Amino acid sequence: MLEKSDLADNAVECLHNEHYDRAYNVQNLNFRTLIFSGGRQRENLAGDWRFTLDLHDTGLRQKWFLMQKQDAETRKDPYDYDPYSGQTVPVPSCWQMLKDKWFYYEGSAWYTREIEYAKRDPDERVFLRIGAANYDCKIFLNHQFIGNHYGGSTPFCAELSTPIKAGNNVLMICVNNTRTTDRLPLRNNDWFNYGGIYREIELIRTPRNYIHDLFVYLVPDGNFNRIAARITVDGPATDVTLMIPELGINQILPVVDGQAEVILSVSPELWSPENPKRYKVRSMLGRDSVEDDVGFRQIEVVGTDIRLNGKSIYLRGVNCHEDDLFMGKVTCEDDIRQRFRDAKALNCNYMRLAHYPHHELAARIADEEGILLWEEIPNYWAVDFTNPSTQRDAHNQLMELILRDRNRASVIIWSVGNENADTDERLSFMTSLVNAARDADPSRLISAACLVNHAKMKIEDRLTEYLDIIGLNEYYGWYEENFDDLIVLGKNSSPTKPVVITETGAEGVLSEDAPKTGPFSEQYMADVYRKQTEYLPKLTWVRGFTPWLLYDYRTERRQNPWQQGFNCKGLITADKKTRKAAFYVLRDFYENLKKVESSSD
Repeated sequence: MLEKSDLADNAVECLHNEHYDRAYNVQNLNFRTLIFSGGRQRENLAGDWRFTLDLHDTGLRQKWFLMQKQDAETRKDPYDYDPYSGQTVPVPSCWQMLKDKWFYYEGSAWYTREIEYAKRDPDERVFLRIGAANYDCKIFLNHQFIGNHYGGSTPFCAELSTPIKAGNNVLMICVNNTRTTDRLPLRNNDWFNYGGIYREIELIRTPRNYIHDLFVYLVPDGNFNRIAARITVDGPATDVTLMIPELGINQILPVVDGQAEVILSVSPELWSPENPKRYKVRSMLGRDSVEDDVGFRQIEVVGTDIRLNGKSIYLRGVNCHEDDLFMGKVTCEDDIRQRFRDAKALNCNYMRLAHYPHHELAARIADEEGILLWEEIPNYWAVDFTNPSTQRDAHNQLMELILRDRNRASVIIWSVGNENADTDERLSFMTSLVNAARDADPSRLISAACLVNHAKMKIEDRLTEYLDIIGLNEYYGWYEENFDDLIVLGKNSSPTKPVVITETGAEGVLSEDAPKTGPFSEQYMADVYRKQTEYLPKLTWVRGFTPWLLYDYRTERRQNPWQQGFNCKGLITADKKTRKAAFYVLRDFYENLKKVESSSD
């Protein structure tokens, strides 16, 4: 093909140039181009897409995106791939779950489909919105490169207004899930590396001037009687309208340098797990309109206490991965609601969505169900903290997560990392993320899951100075033996901020050949939970508990005879139905905590 094709610039260079990706790695699709989508009409592009794996990145080398449609019987040149015919796959999906031979594949894959377009308004703009694609996603429309996005779990938008045309349009997307050393997460992590377009893919139309972002929150001053709003617009505008009908708010706000800001004196009914009250918020700019359902609440730290709406709260939680036996990282409303039902069956009031941004529907349902959330980016284990590319990737993922979910009352904590060794480079890297989160959202707490210095039996991570809540991962009874060290740890550390145990637990396997006693047995796991919950009341410096985790999940690094590619620390097996003995230990412990809290009210 290369000798005859006029697509590739030079046959020899095409084969040997290992910088072929540079022209397509501009990362111009990022948090700055993410538009607010609440209340907008969307055109769903889910369905069957033509698909091929591309092990050697031949598609970028040979510029498959330039190929024109030709009849197979009359064409003269041989070809390696035809984007207009061949096998199809459903979108959204993870390719690992579609064919056994694709299960461990890491690399590029191409998606192609035609879309019909008819302009509805003379000045309309058109955006492609993808909920998530893992990891590097390159967009081509009508043989033109539009841009690419880094990050496997956050949404992004690409404007298609210029290349899109009336009638038939060819949309091609190249997704690459190769793990590298300059991204989040790094190569070495502990969950499965799914690939593909695995969340919603849609078209959104706006007028030429449109509302780019809407952020509304309760001013965190302890008075509960002021609401702040920040509205960003794209294009020239002199004013924008903000409406919260149930609170009697209907105001025209002046736009200065593309932004309108206001603080309104009003006393909303406060959102809480017991009363998940939400208000319809709407903003209008000319013919453009967006809306959201927003709850108003205050979360704060006072000394070593966590307070919601001025009232002390203990976070009774559990961790959860976004993973399914049959769908991989693809999820749906029923699946998400089941997570919250299982968490409530444990008597949880809180969940940590680990270790990356989960589907945006999770926070919306949590708002409705009254479950508090910890959300985080995959700044996990070993990260190249000295690399500016890694810093850019981390910052962008954090900003996309915050922009996506900062109207969600359920989200009370942004986390900037998990189990990173304390170095000067890491401290600089992480504090920049803390500062960015605070600038973008003054209404939430900032945390990170930190490590214990077991040599000194002390919490001495320098990052804790910059956090609101200290997240602490400890595995006494599993990786560490002596539970009394928890008492020593508290005495040596004397934390002046609330500590949330963000991970602890043990693996318990339910199978015919699984051990009946000792590590990896169901009994051993339950005993670890009994011991942990026996010690927790003695740890007065701990204000939240988040065991690892709700469901067993797929991870290729776990390969002993019982794990077989799964982390089995779940309180429920990977079928999301079978509850282990430890489930009931934790359920009963949380039930007693609820009774104590109720009696102290």
